Amino acid sequence: MARKTKQQALETRQHILDVALRLFSQQGVSSTSLAEIAKAAGVTRGAIYWHFKNKSDLFSEIWQISESSISSLESEYRAKFPDDPLSVLREILVYILEATVIEERRRLMMEIIFHKCEFVGEMAVVQQAQRDLCLESYDRIEGALKDCIVAGQLPANLLTRRATILMRSYISGLVENWLFSPNSFDLKSEARAYVAILLEMYLLCPTLRAVPSR
Repeated sequence: MARKTKQQALETRQHILDVALRLFSQQGVSSTSLAEIAKAAGVTRGAIYWHFKNKSDLFSEIWQISESSISSLESEYRAKFPDDPLSVLREILVYILEATVIEERRRLMMEIIFHKCEFVGEMAVVQQAQRDLCLESYDRIEGALKDCIVAGQLPANLLTRRATILMRSYISGLVENWLFSPNSFDLKSEARAYVAILLEMYLLCPTLRAVPSR
């Protein structure tokens, strides 16, 4: 019985997250109350507070789930492409772009982040968490680029921090612009080409190379 109750609690928690994601996307985060989420989910406000401290905690949980899927994917690709860090990096970037189009949960999450969330009031703490995740992602990306250099797949004198900032900005920009106007370009079919262009810049662009000291 206890096991079943625990399973039911997990299912209720996930249901609340799914409903909150949909409402945040439709109405914006600041315009959506926990009472509205409870009503739409068919649960009491007490049930909401049983699982989440407040709206920012609920939102952070949604974001963490999205981020954890990328970490799991990285492990999968490392097993699929042993000793080939560039292919791992390429496939993760392609996935991020394609998933924005074909996976509803990720698309809604990105739409909220870019267009439906004001980091004010109780959501200010979420903005700081996002800054922390951004800095962590810079370190992860730079680490991946250095792995590619060690494997001889990228130039030894690549300016890895500059390349890291470029990568995050490039991918985020593609996602944000597609979400704003999905009919303006075909992100899914062009995803692999966009990633190839970025990696070609790393291979060929002189401005991304360290200048030898004299």
